[in-house]
Amino acid sequence: MDRYIKAPLNKEDIQILEAGDYVYITGTIYTARDAAHLRMYEALDRNEALPVEMQDNVIYYMGPSPAREGRPIGSAGPTTASRMDKYAPRLLDLGLKGMIGKGKRSQAVQDAIVRNGAVYFAAVGGAGALLSKSIKASEVVAYDDLGTEAIRKLEVENFPVIVVIDSKGNNLYETAVKEIVD
Repeated sequence: MDRYIKAPLNKEDIQILEAGDYVYITGTIYTARDAAHLRMYEALDRNEALPVEMQDNVIYYMGPSPAREGRPIGSAGPTTASRMDKYAPRLLDLGLKGMIGKGKRSQAVQDAIVRNGAVYFAAVGGAGALLSKSIKASEVVAYDDLGTEAIRKLEVENFPVIVVIDSKGNNLYETAVKEIVD
């Protein structure tokens, strides 16, 4: 089913999403990859505030290429989400409600998604140029020294994703495999 939602996310929108739904996100999302996640994790260990509020927000696991003239961002494809699995449960417990990436997630992340009423979306790998067309603005908001791995605030319009793990724990990767086998 096609769904149109706003980011930051709200509980009601998350609860109606089901694994396999096509979703179009409009609003504000943030980017962060491995190095930014490590810095946030270390900041939490030192009892420091994070540079971005987690409550109800969405993190897109993406490192963009340089913007072409007249565009806010270059190619903006997803990176492998499992590289953030050691950090994700803690961020979900702090109120993070959505993650966008590609690939499977660990059982610890799946449990944290259910525990916190969150959702994991997949963006299509290899479609970074197409995905960038849904990004209307991009601004580095933290860790500028990390270059493409800095945390960015993105304004998106109808950003296309697929629900992989919904707030009830249904996992598209598992159900799709089961359907093929059956």
